[in-house]
Amino acid sequence: MIDDMTNNYGVFGSGAGGPADDSDDNPIYVPCSLFFNDIEWYQVGLRFKGNSSLKTTWGQGLWKLPLRLKMDKFEDEIPEINNQRFYGFKELSLSNCYDDESLIREKVVPEIFRDFGVAAPQTAFYRIYVDYGDGPIYFGLYTMIEIVDDTMIEDQFANDSGNLYKPEGTGASFAKSTFNSSYFEKKSNEETDWSDVEALFNVLHSSQRTSDPEAWRISLEQVFSTDQFLKWLAVNTTIQNWDTYGVMTHNYYLYNNPKNNQLTWIPWDNNEALQSGKQGGALSISCSEVSSSWPLIRYLLDDSIYSAKYKTNLSKVITSAFEPSKMTAKYQYYQNLIREYAVGENGEQRGYTFLESDGDFDSAISSLISHISSRQSVVKNYIE
Repeated sequence: MIDDMTNNYGVFGSGAGGPADDSDDNPIYVPCSLFFNDIEWYQVGLRFKGNSSLKTTWGQGLWKLPLRLKMDKFEDEIPEINNQRFYGFKELSLSNCYDDESLIREKVVPEIFRDFGVAAPQTAFYRIYVDYGDGPIYFGLYTMIEIVDDTMIEDQFANDSGNLYKPEGTGASFAKSTFNSSYFEKKSNEETDWSDVEALFNVLHSSQRTSDPEAWRISLEQVFSTDQFLKWLAVNTTIQNWDTYGVMTHNYYLYNNPKNNQLTWIPWDNNEALQSGKQGGALSISCSEVSSSWPLIRYLLDDSIYSAKYKTNLSKVITSAFEPSKMTAKYQYYQNLIREYAVGENGEQRGYTFLESDGDFDSAISSLISHISSRQSVVKNYIE
C-alpha cells in the first residue's frame, strides 16, 4: 500500500499529495486479516481512502491514514470468503477525523441529521491497531461510517431497489445546462438511464418557476423530495458545514425512493461541519449570498412557500435536534467516552495524531459547546 502511494503520489511526509479531489483512481486494495471481539475475518480487502483527508495526512507524514475495508474483495480468487460480511456489512469506511481535534464531528453530525428526520449513515468510534510485521501499533481513534450503498438504504428506506447516485463535479451544482451523466456516478442499477436526474434538471429550470410557481412546485415535488432537502438545508446552515452543496460540488447522495419516486437528499462526509469553515466559509443562515449557480438552494428559497418551510425548519432545529442542553450533554458524553483513547494517540510514538497536545482535545470540545449557543442566536435573530 505504501509503495503504491509512493509511486503515484510521492514520498510519505514530503508534502506531496494524494489522489486529486476529482480522481477516480483509488489506491490499491491488499488482503489483510481483520480481528474484532476475538473473531477473525480472512483475506479482507484493505486500502487507503479519501481526498483531502488522505492527501494532507500523507503529505504531513502522519500514519493516521484513512482506511476502507471490503470484506469480500478477493472472493473471486478465494471462494472460501464468498459473500463474507462483518455483522452484515460488506464494506466499512474508517475516517481518521482529519482536521478535527475534537474527533467527534463525523460521529455527531449524522446523528443530528437523523434526529431531524434526514436519512444519514450510522457511525461508531473504533480504536484501530495495525500489525504490519512488528506487532500491533495503535493508529488512533477512528470513526467508522456506514457505506450508503451497502446497508444504509436498506435500513432507512422501505425499499432499496431505487437508483442511488453519488454526484461530483460541475453538474452536481444543478446549474443550468450542466447536466451530464458523468457527474452522477451510479451506485446501483447501473444498467438503467439517468432520466430521473435529468427530469429534475428540466423541472428545476423550467419557465414555470416564475410564470406559474404553484404548477412548478407540483412538478418539482413529483421528482424531488423538497421536504427532505429543506430539512437538510436547515440543519446544514444551522450547524455550519461548508464542504458540501452550496459551496462545493460533492458530499451528498441522491436516492430515487421507490415509495414516492422522488430523488431524496442524503448528506455525506461531515468532518468539516460545526465550524465557520474554509473556502469563503459556510453559508449564512439566510443563504442570501447563494447565486443561481446553486439553484436547489436559490430557487427554492426564492419561492415564498419553500422559504416559509425553511424558516419553520430552522426554528424546529434549535428546539429539537440541535437544542443547546441536548447537544451540550451529547458532546460531554462523547468527550468522556473517548478522551483516554483520543489523547492516548500520542503514546510513546509520535506521528499518529492530529493533536499538537492533549489539551487540544478538550479545547476543541469546549469550542463545539460555545458554537451551539452562538448558532442558536443566529437562527433566532434571522427568524425574528
